[in-house]
Amino acid sequence: MSASTKPRVAVFKMASCDGCQLQILDAEEALLDLAGAINIVNFAEASSYMEPGPYDVTLVEGSISAPEQIEQVKEIREQSKFLIAIGACATSGGIQALRNTQDAGAFVRTIYPTPEYVKTLATSTPIADHVRVDLELTGCPIDRGQLLGALSALLAGAMPRISTSSVCVECKRRGYVCVLVAKGEPCLGPVTRTGCGALCPAFGRGCYGCFGPSQPPNTDALGRRLVDLGLPSKLVADKFRFITGWAPAFREAADAIADGRKDEEVAAP
Repeated sequence: MSASTKPRVAVFKMASCDGCQLQILDAEEALLDLAGAINIVNFAEASSYMEPGPYDVTLVEGSISAPEQIEQVKEIREQSKFLIAIGACATSGGIQALRNTQDAGAFVRTIYPTPEYVKTLATSTPIADHVRVDLELTGCPIDRGQLLGALSALLAGAMPRISTSSVCVECKRRGYVCVLVAKGEPCLGPVTRTGCGALCPAFGRGCYGCFGPSQPPNTDALGRRLVDLGLPSKLVADKFRFITGWAPAFREAADAIADGRKDEEVAAP
C-alpha cells in the first residue's frame, strides 16, 4: 500500500445474510478510527455512493450460488490488489451449502410458484473455488476484532496472522468448564478454530463449528467420541455438515461417518 495516499477499500456481497457486513458497521467507533486511515469507496450496505476500481483491499462476503456471481467475483478479483473472503459463506459455502448434496432444482420447484424465474447454481461454493483469495476470515459472522486487526496489519505493511488453534484453547484461556467432558454435550470445539471467544461453551452449549476447521483437526477421534456419547451416526454427520460443512475437513468427516453407517446397515443381519 502506498504511504502517500489512503488505501481504497471496497466491500462486496454474494449470496449471504449480510451478517458479516453488519459486523463491520457494528464496529462503530473503531471503524470511524480506521476510516481515517482508509477510503471506503464501495460499500453498498453503508452508502449508495460507489466508486469503480481498482481497489487496494476488497472484502467479499457470501458464497457463489448464482451463475452471474461467477463472472462478478472474477471482475472483482481483477480490480483488487488484496482480496479477503469474509465469513463462513465466503470461505466454505455457508449453511446454504447444505444443498450441495441434494437436488437443488427440487428445492426451487417446491418453494417458488414460478421456478423458471429463479437462476441458481446446483451448489454453493466458497470464493476461493473461483478466484485467488489472499486471506480468509472465517466465522458466522466474522469477528470484527479479527477484521480490524487484519486491516490494521495491512496498513502497517504486514501480512495478517490469524489463529488456527481450536476453540478448546480459548475455553482453557477463559476458564470455561468443558461441556464435552463434564456434561457429555456434543461439541465441535476440539476441531473448530477459535475466533468467537468460545461463545457457545460459555453458556454451556456445544460449539457449532461456525469458524470452520482448526489446523489440524482430528475429526476422526471427535466423530468416534460423539458416537460413544450415544448420538446416531447420521446426527454426527449432520453436525459436521452444518454451518461450515463444505470445508474439506468437515465434509470428509461427514462423508466418512455416513459411509460407515451405510456399511453397518449392510452388514446388519
